[in-house]
Amino acid sequence: MRVFVGIMLPEALWGAVAALQAELGCGRPVAEEALHLTLAYLGEVDLPELETLHEGVSALPVVPFEVVLAGLDVIEGGERARALVLKLRPSPALEALQAKLVQAARRAGLELERRRFRPHVTIARFNRGLTEAQAARLGHLLESRGDVVLPAWRVGGFALIRSHLGREGAEYEVLAEYPESAPLPQGQAK
Repeated sequence: MRVFVGIMLPEALWGAVAALQAELGCGRPVAEEALHLTLAYLGEVDLPELETLHEGVSALPVVPFEVVLAGLDVIEGGERARALVLKLRPSPALEALQAKLVQAARRAGLELERRRFRPHVTIARFNRGLTEAQAARLGHLLESRGDVVLPAWRVGGFALIRSHLGREGAEYEVLAEYPESAPLPQGQAK
């Protein structure tokens, strides 16, 4: 099955994203319930590997932290725009969590692509090249709202998510959630 580890965008931010999508007015907007931040794309994974991964990430301590979506960017593939994304402000806590998840995936026997972590939330996809009018709309949005900053949100965990690909795009199924760790009684260390 096709899976990744990620953080679903909280409902409190859906309206702000929908406003950006409406202002863009082209491409295929990502549905509110599908907005997410990918921490580690795992690809096609068999059940035994998935169970080993689950055991490994279940043991990871999750300390809550805040992240901020700030700035729009375009992800390109080849010579065309593929997606409009919201970038994240640098977050050492997010980067540390992502690194731990990648290590856990490798310990579970998964082979991951080696690429730099560039955290973002995709808000619209462009399946084919943009028409001149669509490119102008995208350019206008980047110029007028490219420095957008959404309210900070508290990350209190992450999820193991299965991706089902369909004609209308991907649908996501949360297979397991990993909430923040309960604080230890005073005097006990991890």
